[in-house]
Amino acid sequence: MSDILIVQSKVKEVIKKQGCNTASDAVDAMSKQVEGMIKKAIDRCKANGRKTVKATDF
Repeated sequence: MSDILIVQSKVKEVIKKQGCNTASDAVDAMSKQVEGMIKKAIDRCKANGRKTVKATDF
């Protein structure tokens, strides 16, 4: 398992407010999704000849 890139307590709080529970593997799966999004944004950034990742890269 890689580092968790999201705040677990905040994710659980949002899910709980909607009347649902958080499974033990949900936060890890979400973190992996975020990591994938970051990697894609980095690729777009580099493809545009930049070193700074911008909101438009996401």
